[in-house]
Amino acid sequence: MVCLFFVVSGYALSLKPIRLIRSRSPSEFTSTLSSLIFRRGIRLFLPCVVSTLLIVLLLRVGAYEWNREFAYNSTYIRNVQEIHYDRLDTTREQLVDWAWAMWKFVHVWDWDEYGGSTGMDVHLWTIPVEFRASMVVFLVLMGMARARVVVRAGAVLGLGGFAYLSARWDVMLFCCGVLLAEKDVSRAEGKGKGGKGRGRGWGWGVFWGGVSVLGMYLLSQPDEGGEETPGWVWLSGVIPEWWEDKHRYWQSFGAMVFVLAVGRSPAWQRVFTSGVVQYFGRISYAIYLMHGPVMHTLGYAIQKTVWGVTGTEGAAYNWGFFLASFLVMPIVVWASDVFWRAVDAPAVRFSKWVERKCCLP
Repeated sequence: MVCLFFVVSGYALSLKPIRLIRSRSPSEFTSTLSSLIFRRGIRLFLPCVVSTLLIVLLLRVGAYEWNREFAYNSTYIRNVQEIHYDRLDTTREQLVDWAWAMWKFVHVWDWDEYGGSTGMDVHLWTIPVEFRASMVVFLVLMGMARARVVVRAGAVLGLGGFAYLSARWDVMLFCCGVLLAEKDVSRAEGKGKGGKGRGRGWGWGVFWGGVSVLGMYLLSQPDEGGEETPGWVWLSGVIPEWWEDKHRYWQSFGAMVFVLAVGRSPAWQRVFTSGVVQYFGRISYAIYLMHGPVMHTLGYAIQKTVWGVTGTEGAAYNWGFFLASFLVMPIVVWASDVFWRAVDAPAVRFSKWVERKCCLP
């Protein structure tokens, strides 16, 4: 989910800089933060350039035409009908259209929620948001690098509160990730000095397990119709009127609660450090970029075929959806693995190569 993605991003981007700040290594901190800022744009946008160029190729060979009517058929697609991108008359027109879309995609000039998003793959709207919020995190870390821990944490908390009151749930979640990273570094330092730490007994394990369940429940806030959904009527009613994206309200708090609980639950940590989950973590960005093109080509074709067998009336619709999902998911994972090896991992190495060529040692 997007909310979890933003909390984890804030945490991951700030963890090493915070460690260096607290170890009083200003030179290494400056070098690390400079590197993160320099490489961030390449790391985020280059894989998207390649994935959307792949969509252009799929459009030109007619792969999107297989499912054009299906994509907008409310008999099958009953929730959100995503943009099924148009195939233009010539390849030249398609490439020019793609180039303009990528120009607008690198959108860093304002804070419109969907600023920079492209109809070529509607899921990519989060990437410009991720870039802008990353820059906020880096700015705060640099500005607060010489401050005392309590001052730095207070500044991040204040910024997160201001973001909340401004309904900027994205910045709020990044700030939460920074605060969690600060807290975890403090805990690690305490243990290193002989402190026992908390959360080792089974009682604390049960407690944090319960907190994680609460987080998952809040994360499950319906995108629509929450005010009529059992279990969500009251919670939907207390969302402030000035909060624009109502469905992001409890999802945001659920993401913060869940990540907090996972960081203190040995049981959850064993799950997330297992080999399978670590593998999916490595290819997670590729999954994010590939699931859209796969769904609009093979995915829709498989769904249409399965619903042709199960039907779409009553429970048959749900059974057909789940059956098709089990058939499509392995294809998404395979395509993501290929993209990760061919594009995503090389993009990381390329960003480091550009940095070495452009920056002083």
